[in-house]
Amino acid sequence: MITTKRILSLLTLLLLGLTCRGENSAERTMRDFRQIGLSSYQADDIRILPTAVEKFQALFSDVERAEKYILLDYFKFQQDSICGALLERLYEKARRGVDVRIIFDSFGNKSSDLPLSDTLVQQIREHGIRIQAFDPMRFPWINHLMHRNHHKIAVIDGKIVYTGGMNVADYYLHGKPKVGQWRDMHVRMTGPIVQPYEELFWKIWGDPSKSPLKGETCELKDSLPLREGRGGSKAVFFASRWPRETPRIMRQTYSACIDNADHLVQIVNPYAMLFGEVRAAIRRALERGVRVQFMVSTKSDGKANDDVIGLEMRKLMKRGAEVYYYNNGFHHSKVMMVDSLFCTVGTTNLDARSLSFDYEVNAFIFSPATTHELQRIFQQDIDRHCTLLTPEVFKERFPLRRRMRSRFFTIAKRFM
Repeated sequence: MITTKRILSLLTLLLLGLTCRGENSAERTMRDFRQIGLSSYQADDIRILPTAVEKFQALFSDVERAEKYILLDYFKFQQDSICGALLERLYEKARRGVDVRIIFDSFGNKSSDLPLSDTLVQQIREHGIRIQAFDPMRFPWINHLMHRNHHKIAVIDGKIVYTGGMNVADYYLHGKPKVGQWRDMHVRMTGPIVQPYEELFWKIWGDPSKSPLKGETCELKDSLPLREGRGGSKAVFFASRWPRETPRIMRQTYSACIDNADHLVQIVNPYAMLFGEVRAAIRRALERGVRVQFMVSTKSDGKANDDVIGLEMRKLMKRGAEVYYYNNGFHHSKVMMVDSLFCTVGTTNLDARSLSFDYEVNAFIFSPATTHELQRIFQQDIDRHCTLLTPEVFKERFPLRRRMRSRFFTIAKRFM
């Protein structure tokens, strides 16, 4: 039976299609982003870093070449070998007069397997590095649990920015016993796009006027065409979730991307406990015949997470989505590709914490070349490491007891 609500929904989609005739999904999304207040910036170079080895090799090399300042803002620095290797390089740069500053999230640190000790923090300061915890955990601790700084950002000399899903921890290189390989992605960008990330760092630090780039006019008034610009430059929209200033921005941006898709949406996300606007946008896309491909992990860092995600993926599968379970460890990446035209890489998970509580940051990259690179990796993972979710696979992986448990945790996870 076709309900009145369903008829109105179809009419709305038809009117949107008529209004936007002649525009492709990227152009419509750019327009929508500007309407919700996002700014776009030029990126002179964008490099996808699909493994921790590539990320840390590139980061260490850029740190060693830094001349003025190094700004690091990470949810978690784990006191282990990779952190030690990074600190040795930072100590040397500080000794040579480079301004080095570090922000870590207090809750993220305390929840780490190997948290930064007070002794190490003091040692870091003695080497001339300024380091501070974001929102230090103090009694009563419950007051500090909601809005955490989930950033993973490195800015070097105002010329280079790194961002994505990787914290500073060696399990990105060596994995964890429970899940095996810990897979993630990062992106390295150069050019004017560095400006908003640097300003975000200083805002978190507590001194937004400090940035050397403050006041420069780097925003693109008109987004670059979809073909790569001069010298390979690309248009990148910067989205930062600040709980009291832009609380809905990640839900709005993801929904706009999905609602504007013409034929293909591909998503990799570790905590796809969909709800609200994003879930509704995915369902609308499926209703109008858009191909939706989702990649989630067979194993993750929380049993309740697996159960909730499994139930959500089953719902999507029944609506026509292709759901792929990644079997080669835990895929912690947070990326989305739309119509082979644009993509996003950032820190945002598709759960209540990221979409409704935490400080997050994403780059929405309007570059077919960058999008194609992510799609190539996505297809490679499907071919080598994934199982397509079918009704039979779901029954095998999620027996009745797990399905019952998932329904309980689905409610709880809306507030976690």
